[in-house]
Amino acid sequence: MPSSDPIQRFSDVVEDIERIERFTAGMDLQAFAAAEQTILAAKYALLTISEAATKLGDIAARLCPANLWREIRGLGNRLRYDYGNIDVVRIWLLIERDLPPLKAACSDALQILESGDQSK
Repeated sequence: MPSSDPIQRFSDVVEDIERIERFTAGMDLQAFAAAEQTILAAKYALLTISEAATKLGDIAARLCPANLWREIRGLGNRLRYDYGNIDVVRIWLLIERDLPPLKAACSDALQILESGDQSK
């Protein structure tokens, strides 16, 4: 069931992306691949991002249509049930390429929601 508080869910996504940014600051793929704790922390943050995306329901696609919400939600299932087959390179590429635009889109959605103008 979608959350009754999309502001909180979008905030959760932004906060978890910021955590991942802190966890991986100054790292490249090689350093990330060698940092077991960082990998596990990033996976957990990605799992909570996926859960927040699920709780957002249709409002996510309405306010952030360019993002791949289905894939974000599906990532949670992979992290929960297929965790042994998730390649660290894929996680790194997700962190490098996909999270910055997701963070920007969710920040924009927060501004819209907080202004009360959901007509956009």
